[in-house]
Amino acid sequence: MDIAALHAAYAVGQESPEGWVAAIYDRIEREGLRPVWISLVPREQALARAKALAGEDRRKLPLYGVPFAVKDNIDVAGMLTTAACPAYAYTAEESATVVTRLETAGAILIGKTNMDQFATGLVGTRTPYGICSSVFDKRFISGGSSSGSAVATASGLVSFALGTDTAGSGRVPAMFNNLVGLKPTRGVLSTHGVVPACRTLDCVSIFAETSHDASLVLQAAGGFDAKDPYSRAPGVGAGAAPWSGAAGFRFGVPPEAALEYFGDTVNPLLYKAAVEQLRALGGEAVEFDPGPFLEVAQLLYKGPWVAERYAAIAEFIGGHRGDMNPTVEKIISGAANYSAVDTFSAAYKLEALRRTTKAAWKNMDVMLLPTAPRTYTIEEIAEAPIERNSHLGQYTNFVNLLDLAAVAVPAGRRPDGLPFGVSLIAPAFTDDALLPLADRLHRRLATTLGGSERPLAGTPALAASTPPHGCLLMAVVGAHLSGQPLNWQLTDLGGRLVRRCKTSAAYRFYALKNTTPPKPGLVRVPGFAGQGIDVEVWALPAETVGSFVDGVPQPLAIGTLELEDGSLVKGFLVEPAGVEGATEITQLGGWRAYLATLK
Repeated sequence: MDIAALHAAYAVGQESPEGWVAAIYDRIEREGLRPVWISLVPREQALARAKALAGEDRRKLPLYGVPFAVKDNIDVAGMLTTAACPAYAYTAEESATVVTRLETAGAILIGKTNMDQFATGLVGTRTPYGICSSVFDKRFISGGSSSGSAVATASGLVSFALGTDTAGSGRVPAMFNNLVGLKPTRGVLSTHGVVPACRTLDCVSIFAETSHDASLVLQAAGGFDAKDPYSRAPGVGAGAAPWSGAAGFRFGVPPEAALEYFGDTVNPLLYKAAVEQLRALGGEAVEFDPGPFLEVAQLLYKGPWVAERYAAIAEFIGGHRGDMNPTVEKIISGAANYSAVDTFSAAYKLEALRRTTKAAWKNMDVMLLPTAPRTYTIEEIAEAPIERNSHLGQYTNFVNLLDLAAVAVPAGRRPDGLPFGVSLIAPAFTDDALLPLADRLHRRLATTLGGSERPLAGTPALAASTPPHGCLLMAVVGAHLSGQPLNWQLTDLGGRLVRRCKTSAAYRFYALKNTTPPKPGLVRVPGFAGQGIDVEVWALPAETVGSFVDGVPQPLAIGTLELEDGSLVKGFLVEPAGVEGATEITQLGGWRAYLATLK
């Protein structure tokens, strides 16, 4: 079940954590361990964990009794970590930080899932533990490298699962199994206790049936971790997303001719439908050049970053070449082809491309792309394992190199029954803003959850935060209104219009004297019962608020305004001295009405 449904069942006594866990293990016994799982938490241990929760306060545990799985490159104390290579296996002494945090939040670990060996692949076929397939058709790949985590979630064995995502491994399997796949900003989820693929790029990812569930997991597992040298905490205003609260937003789409589907003719139609649905949600489609982004994508596997994969297992690979998957060994051994000079040259190229791609974000708030161009059968991957794997990363490989966040969402079903998916991508630390938009789009494009027939409509929607992530709300009444002479001071600082409304009834409104351009002033008068004054509420990135306030001239000031719905926001007021000699225009109800009287 999704988390809300499971919690509802617990609340009325329809289910219990202990009974639910027992049912999961019964099902695994019937269906078999392989290929989804590499190892399980012992049944008795999981049941004891579930039983112990009975004495806990559910209200304090956001993931109370929620079963989950982790990819087998994530450590769990006392269990083997194999990274899908038996010869590499070791027993973890402590659990990864993300596992500990999820268990602290009340989640119950079921086991460790299958994967492409050493997280090298997007196909799910590079493993000695059996090949996972799409829950919709056994002939087709599940996607990888987080194959087992996606299948365990889509088949209803767990409510969510952790994967990892360096090149798309948390997103491609989400598309092939009708799931939400969150690839957070690098460093938001700790990688302490995770076998690295490319340490500088790796992310722990989340598979869930809905964005609501992915958000709950992100909040429970996230946060700075001093044990992880790549863990990050956002600074003030980092990842500000004023667009997330605005009536409209801009989303980037490549020109149609620039999109590559490698022979598939159905997915282009589903992508176009997704574009139209995002427009229907208030988005404005803006074309951008994907060329520089795709150049970055090529660096990941056709550049020296492959040497990071070698560095991660350098002590192991020298004496165990015959113990590795041949394709994985070939890819990782390619590190020998690159020198330190190559690495620096590639780093310089990446920085140049980063500068080029950054310019594209001036015209778009988010990017909408197919999660993967197409899918393949297991047989087709066997015919060209490296070439067709690279096709799957066409629209995912650049994301971590450019420090972006991404959410993959289901985007409809093909005539052959296979799912399609799209990804919303935005700058670092916009995760909390991306997820609500992804949820809205998901609900327009899909109807069922994972591999089941359970309705998506029956799950809770994920509301956007107020104020928008990393922003402060600012109410303006005069020359800063849309179309007025000082509105540029808001737009140049990245501000976006959120809504038009009125103040509460307690305000008098004045046209001030001797101001250029003409400016009004608001004064709150306790007990006054007026009609409310027209205002616009703007979202300003938090790091720009100081610059904006610094430009406010006397006798104006920034204070706290009460709006007609009782909410409080920052906004323009006037000092008492500024009212001397001013003309009261309260009866006109707003600045535009006053300006009309001057014509």
